[in-house]
Amino acid sequence: MKPVLFLPALSFIVVGWSVAPGARAAAPATVPPAPAPAPAAVDRWEKDIAKFEAADKKTPPPKGAVLFVGSSSIVNWKTLARDFPDVATLNRGFGGSTIPDATRYVERIVIPYAPSRIVFYSGDNDIAGGRTPEQVLADFQAFVKKVRPALPSVPVTFIAIKPSPSRWKLRVQMQAANRMIREWIEKGDAGPASFLDVYTPMLGADGLPRPELYVADKLHLSASGYELWTRLVRPALTADRKP
Repeated sequence: MKPVLFLPALSFIVVGWSVAPGARAAAPATVPPAPAPAPAAVDRWEKDIAKFEAADKKTPPPKGAVLFVGSSSIVNWKTLARDFPDVATLNRGFGGSTIPDATRYVERIVIPYAPSRIVFYSGDNDIAGGRTPEQVLADFQAFVKKVRPALPSVPVTFIAIKPSPSRWKLRVQMQAANRMIREWIEKGDAGPASFLDVYTPMLGADGLPRPELYVADKLHLSASGYELWTRLVRPALTADRKP
């Protein structure tokens, strides 16, 4: 008689292979829809730049003009044509802007005009907004670097950051930024360029900003302020002219 072998019972639990009677199979997991892309940020200065472009289409400005670019000190210079009657000028300042703002629009408000010179004022709002002198220098270098491929021989005149009474507490940072930019320009790394010191002439004998050079907000220039700037800028516009 053959021996009988007894095998122990084995229990197998197989997950996912069987469904209990009466139970429904789990529905497949659904992937949630991708969130809608965030709307593009509204460009703060687009309307200003578009106005320039619309004006250019209506009345094309002359090529080879002296181009003034920058923040509100340029915007408010309403007497440019009268102040420099022997030079064609073009004002493309937009108030409240910073150096990176001007750099962003180089292809739209600088290069198309093929200017004979660029007179640049900005940096005031940059320091007030928390930029360090080193950052202001780097920002101006970026502006010049963006200009140079298209306008390699066009002189750039940087007007020093002015000593506004309302921002007098920031004078150390502003002086440092002015010094760094001046040294960089004098090294020759900016190409044809010059630094115009308006900071010192705008101080009185007491070492403080001359109040008559400013309007009531103690930030923007008065008519006397622009008269001073005109006297200081005029030599820079004719310095490289051929006799």
